[in-house]
This record gives sequence, structure tokens and C-alpha cells, in this order.
Amino acid sequence: MHKMEKMPRAIIHVDMDAFYASVEQRDRPELRGRPVVVGGPVKGRGVVSAASYEARSFGIHSAMPMAEALRRCPHAVFLPVRMKRYQEVSSVIRGVLLRFTPLVEHLALDESFLDVTGSQTLLGPAKEIAGRIKREIFEATGLTASAGVASNKFVAKIASDLDKPDGLVVVPHDGVHMFLEHLPVSRIWGVGRVTSRILEEMGIRSIGQLSRFPVDLLESRLGKTGLEIRKLACGEDDRPVEPYTDARSVSHEETFARDIRDRETIRRELYRLTEKVGYRLRKRGLRGNVVQLKVRYPDFSTVTRRVTLQKPTNNDRVIFQEVQRLLDRTEAGRKNIRLLGVGISGLRPEEMEGQLGLFPGQERRIEEEIKAVDRIRERFGPDAIKRGIVLDSEDED
Repeated sequence: MHKMEKMPRAIIHVDMDAFYASVEQRDRPELRGRPVVVGGPVKGRGVVSAASYEARSFGIHSAMPMAEALRRCPHAVFLPVRMKRYQEVSSVIRGVLLRFTPLVEHLALDESFLDVTGSQTLLGPAKEIAGRIKREIFEATGLTASAGVASNKFVAKIASDLDKPDGLVVVPHDGVHMFLEHLPVSRIWGVGRVTSRILEEMGIRSIGQLSRFPVDLLESRLGKTGLEIRKLACGEDDRPVEPYTDARSVSHEETFARDIRDRETIRRELYRLTEKVGYRLRKRGLRGNVVQLKVRYPDFSTVTRRVTLQKPTNNDRVIFQEVQRLLDRTEAGRKNIRLLGVGISGLRPEEMEGQLGLFPGQERRIEEEIKAVDRIRERFGPDAIKRGIVLDSEDED
């Protein structure tokens, strides 16, 4: 008696087309067919969050400085980010996705993974399910989505990007290697400019070449990263679709109107960001134990530093203390800084954290003080009360 073969997984990656810009064009019909750019202030240090396909034809893309977008397309319509509106539309889209499977993993407002392996018995092949998803999203929102269908997340995500906008690309389980063969290595998660340059020096330009390259040589040059990207190049990705319901991190960042360099100025800005992160954690009843610092320099090179705490926290002072230590592991003070960001992950509900530290009375007093400050700001506004480190900065303005 032959052993029954396990059915390959059926994973769909759904990616909305130019999401923010498309929402603006839908809400304002006079913008349809025109280049639309959504992002920060044009005259400041804002960056592009999204560009319509009409704007993309001028070479405009996300993360580009708004000033450069204006230079490339002066007649484009430049709009501010309306995050609340995009969240509302995203909520409708998520409702559509959950009609097809409970196994939905939301990566962002505009993209999600679905595992429809079990849904095929009732709803038909994965390709038909993906087609229905696209149609129902359009009926519910008036927006188009592109979808990739494959047996794993890595291949499905690449597939969804190959026929935009309004595309549907299906990669059969037995056609993964052929699909990946001639694609550039830059399509692989984790392969940025530096890794791409190293691979090119090794004579590796396509995913197919990477899949056949000796493992020991890759590991000697790239370490663990080399092993991970070669596995993906071979079409191997066993990560499950994880239907998270809670945020995995809370963060806040700021791009400055003028580069900053003075360490005290940097320290004050970091404290402002830390207060915002701590407040959001407390409002949501969360604590986290992984603190992260993000620093971007004027040449747009970006570094991140993180530390894992023994005990989860939502205390501004604790987070700020760790952020300062992380700052010492950057070139802050020696190089100008364009952007700073503070984040915390490894989140869990407050009620799970019953263990107090070495000085429980002192910790409790500090937490009560922080909560009292939160209540004052909620009643009288965010500027109603400020700590000394912030007041010092305003005295110097």
C-alpha cells in the first residue's frame, strides 16, 4: 500500500497596488490618471510614502525625498499622509480576506499572506481563490490588488510583484526552480546593496546561480546569512502563515528639518521619541523587552541597534536608559543625523508581568508618576507637562 503524499501548501500573497495613492485617487476622482505623490512636506525633509503608477513613470518611488520627487515631476499632486483613512480602508480589505480563511497574516496595511491549503476543498483551486479575493476587494473598495500564488511565502511574495498593477501570478509547486532561475538576487529577502555587491564579486547575479553555488564558500563570505539566502534561492521556505492579532512592535521616528549632530540635541530628541513610544505602550496595556534604536545619516545609510531586556517594560526612563547605551554604538556625534527612531518589540500584555524588580516600592512610585503624567496630558494636551530634559532644549531655542 502506497503512502499518501502530503498536499503542497497553497499560499497567497495579496499586495494592494500603490495603496495610499490609490485611496486618494478613489476618494478624489479628479486625481485619477494624474501623478499623485503621498508623503511628508515638500519643502521640508519629507519622504515619499507612496506614488501612483502615473508618478512612478517619472522615476518616483517610496522613500525618495519629496524634494527630489518634485524635481522629477513638478506637475504631480503632492498630498499628506492620511493614516486614519488608510487604516479604515485596510480594515475593509482584511474583512474580505477573512472570508476565505482564518489563516491570514497581515504584514502591513496593504499586504497580507493567506494559507488557503484547507480552503481549496470548499472554494476550489488556489488560483480561483486568489481571483475571487481580487474581485471582492475591488467590489468592496474600488481598489485593485495584485496576488501571487505558490507553495511558500517567499515565492508567493515575489510572484505578487511581477505583474503589477492588478496582476495574478501562479507558480506551480513543481515549477519553483524554473520561476526563480533568472530573477536577480536582489529579489531575495535580506539581500540589500552590500550583500548584492559581495555576491556580484563572487560571480552570482541570478537566483539560479546562487542556488547552485557551494554552500561552504557562501558561508565563509556571508556567514549565516549566506546559508539563509541560498535556502531561499532553492525555493525552500517552511515558515507558516501566522495570523497575528496584536502588533509585534511599537515605534516612533522623526526626520529632522535640518541634520543634527550635537549629542545633547540628539539625546533630547531621543527622549521625546521614547516618551511617545512609552505612552503608546501604556495606552494599549503592553510591555516589551526588545529596545531598538534607528539612526539614518545624510547619505541615507541607516543603522539599527537593539538590546534584549531581562524584564519587559513600558517605562520611559528604562527605555531611554537603554536607548542611550545603544546610541554609543553608532556614529552619533561624529556624523550628522537625518532621522532618529525608537522602538520596542517582544510585546506582551501588562497583566502577564507580575514580577517586580529589586526595588518594588521605588518601581511602583515611578510607574504611578508616569501614569499621572499620562492623565494630565490626556486632559490638557501633550504639551501640558514636560520633563526637564525637554524644557532644557526649549530654553536654548
